[in-house]
Amino acid sequence: MNRIFLILLCCSFGVNALPGDAKEPISIKAYTVVIDERNGLSTYTGDAKVVQGSLTLSAEKIQLFSTQKEVTKVIAKGSQNKLAHYKQNQPNQPRFIEATALNITYLIKKEFVHLKGKAHLIQGFDSFSGGTLDYDIKNDKVIAQKSKDGAERVKFKIKL
Repeated sequence: MNRIFLILLCCSFGVNALPGDAKEPISIKAYTVVIDERNGLSTYTGDAKVVQGSLTLSAEKIQLFSTQKEVTKVIAKGSQNKLAHYKQNQPNQPRFIEATALNITYLIKKEFVHLKGKAHLIQGFDSFSGGTLDYDIKNDKVIAQKSKDGAERVKFKIKL
């Protein structure tokens, strides 16, 4: 019964950036799954991986926050040994957007990805790293900042 519910729950989510991604089914793998329907929270732990179309999120722990009809936010939490990973095709980029960080927060409707802790993002042939990175998918904009303690300064490489 729980397995059937999980399949139905996954098929109703709409995590996307490419128009075609929203129509693709969501596939989720993890060692442990906790679904809290009342609070609209699903937690996947243990080498968790979420795939929908070109979107791939992997981390030690992934949380999906949802309303009755759609996912509104995804939080992926990695560890010092294995950072959380985000990868997705973007229509305005020649290559996949790829990012790693200790914590990745993806705000679906705002089309916004926030990377915190050992943040690194590859956009086309350019790369950025810092304590935190924000990627505004809709406006194709990257904002990098140093870590609060100043240990992780902003670094970037741009290929013209």
